[in-house]
Amino acid sequence: MEKERIIQEFVPGKQVTLAHVIAHPGDELAKKIGVPGAEAIGIMTLTPGETSMIAGDLATKAANVNIGFLDRFTGALVIYGSVGAVEEALQHTVDGLCQRLNYSVCSITQS
Repeated sequence: MEKERIIQEFVPGKQVTLAHVIAHPGDELAKKIGVPGAEAIGIMTLTPGETSMIAGDLATKAANVNIGFLDRFTGALVIYGSVGAVEEALQHTVDGLCQRLNYSVCSITQS
């Protein structure tokens, strides 16, 4: 039996590739993400992956949000809190990474 080999590559550069707010997620989705009962969930993907630590720091200092998941290897960050707090935290984080650290950033989206 031949093993499948997967190679994961990262492009050089500093980017926020996703910044999304899920307002009022369904119970099943919130539970699957690992934040049951959350009023809103913020999702970010960042390159390089270590940026997730900086983003988590910026987000939690900007608004009353909690970290649901942070992975410094893949650059994933999940925050949760009230809709307004998650929106504020994501905006502050995207702005901070862009203005202070010269990251290329995407627009914040919402569903």
